Amino acid sequence: MEHVVIVGAGHAGSQAAASLREQGFSGEITLLSADGDFPYHKPPLSKTFMSAPDAPLQPLRGANYFDENRVRLRLGVSVTQIDRAAQRVMLSDGSTLDYLTLILATGTVPRRLDVPGADLSGVHHLRTAADARALRAQIAAAQRAVIIGGGFIGLEAAAMLRARGLDVTVVELTDRLLARAASPLIADALRQDLEAMGVTILTGTGVAALHGAEGHVSRVELADGDQLDCDMVLVGIGAQPSTELAEAADLQIENGIRVDTLLRSSDPAIHAIGDCCCFPDHRSEISHRLESVQNATDQARALAATLTGTPTPYASVPWFWSDIGQTKLQIAGLPADADTVIPIRDPATNRLRAVYHLRGDIVLAVETLNSAGEHMLARKMLSSGRHPARASIAAGDLAAMKAQVMERVG
Repeated sequence: MEHVVIVGAGHAGSQAAASLREQGFSGEITLLSADGDFPYHKPPLSKTFMSAPDAPLQPLRGANYFDENRVRLRLGVSVTQIDRAAQRVMLSDGSTLDYLTLILATGTVPRRLDVPGADLSGVHHLRTAADARALRAQIAAAQRAVIIGGGFIGLEAAAMLRARGLDVTVVELTDRLLARAASPLIADALRQDLEAMGVTILTGTGVAALHGAEGHVSRVELADGDQLDCDMVLVGIGAQPSTELAEAADLQIENGIRVDTLLRSSDPAIHAIGDCCCFPDHRSEISHRLESVQNATDQARALAATLTGTPTPYASVPWFWSDIGQTKLQIAGLPADADTVIPIRDPATNRLRAVYHLRGDIVLAVETLNSAGEHMLARKMLSSGRHPARASIAAGDLAAMKAQVMERVG
């Protein structure tokens, strides 16, 4: 019987198993997870999971879903080696599994801070439920937190920790927040929101060392010699694709596991999806590796369609979101080739509402702040290829933009 082995039970791997069954696959499916927890949503780890000492994980599927759908879920088991010639994987418990199709959904691992004292107790990363539990256990007794890194994880955690009553300082090496993820206009608006909450933000500032007392972090030494007292540190300086297995199996690596439009690796029996893979964008000549729930789940659905007889190139419009305190940032599209940026402000408050990125008259990406309807309209225009008039965008006229997009779609 055909056997699909999926390595990684996060958003991508769990969705791949579900979509294979939904699309009629009748063979065996084994879903392997190095994590000991039942598959769960990752985004809440830096937000709602931290909001109360007993907040539960949010499972990706019902407790009986995998059993009822004949998916063999194995928790706390990792793959140690791929034998491509034999089409077999070796597992950490000493067993092996033969596969006809192997799906790598291995995700990412946190980048580690390479300074003295980085291994002190009280220094945290945040990728898994175990990481989140360790961080949460220290919040009640802490008064001062330093967050190293001004990306999504760092800013979400900063807002959450400040809401829990801690003094919070964010230290970012580059000259602004969200340097790899959002426009300067959006970054500035979010910085103002966080500072209004009482979060201290230091940009253009490096970390020289972490110092401790009795093995626990107590002070962050900055590159300019300044010292920040703290009870805990969260390191959020980005992530790198988990490609060790693929590299050892001599698969092609390029900012992740290199795949084609059908999400096949350089070995046609092995596919890769989610945060660990680098794929070609059908709208441009650029290859991307995206870290988002949408990308992970949409790739899983596309791959399941391909594996069940309907070749489906991955062509979804990328979109992202982040909840930072009371502000919801939503991004649709990728602005890499934009030649025009149009900011839109709320006429009543003068608060930034959206940033449109265009190439000529074509909308490439839209960033919104607390404007969910506008985000959905942006996804519609990007997926349909129908774009509102530039004058309507510049005026921030949502009604006109919607009418133009829907009329042209119709």
